[in-house]
Amino acid sequence: MARNKHPEETVNLILDVASRLFMEKGYEHTSIQDIINHLGGLSKGAIYHHFKSKEDILVAVTDRMMEESNRMLAMTRDRRDINGKEKLKMIFKKSIERSELNDIFMAAPDYKNSPQLFFRIFYDTIEETAPDYILPIIRQGIEDGSIQTDYPEQLAELILLAANVWMNPMLFDNSEEESYRKFMVFRQMMKGLGLDIVDDEILERLQELTSLYQKNK
Repeated sequence: MARNKHPEETVNLILDVASRLFMEKGYEHTSIQDIINHLGGLSKGAIYHHFKSKEDILVAVTDRMMEESNRMLAMTRDRRDINGKEKLKMIFKKSIERSELNDIFMAAPDYKNSPQLFFRIFYDTIEETAPDYILPIIRQGIEDGSIQTDYPEQLAELILLAANVWMNPMLFDNSEEESYRKFMVFRQMMKGLGLDIVDDEILERLQELTSLYQKNK
């Protein structure tokens, strides 16, 4: 039986396998046994030693997915050399340039078959990312004069919901043309709010990711 010398190796292996299966088959259609079958000889006990349930694995998978993104958000939020508006633009660029997005879009997960996975990502976006990272940047922008709004909390949520949910081609099976139209509406909306923070470079990257998804779904 294959054994890992260190507990973190076992956890990472379980999360690697679970993440791939959740994306390929959907959370609902992935069983604990499915995960075990792809663990290279590790037993069911190895899973339950670290996770109480499949839902606990899901939470750990989404936490790991958000971890690197949150590090980038924190570094950008805490910079002192640029204003709030510049920070928002930097976040958009860095978020969409992340190399692991290629793997996610190539896996072409069907979120309609993974409502729990989608809910976890959605929940983390609204309950953690918006208040912990985007809201402080907007508040700084209000103070330094680069952002004008009377409703910073709602603006933080709106930006993330539009960017991470509405504009995500995997959630709505959008074509490149549909993604382009959504992007243009989003850019117009941001400009109307005085936030000229998205550009053609971001559009090209979004179309690239949409193309990867469409080719591999």
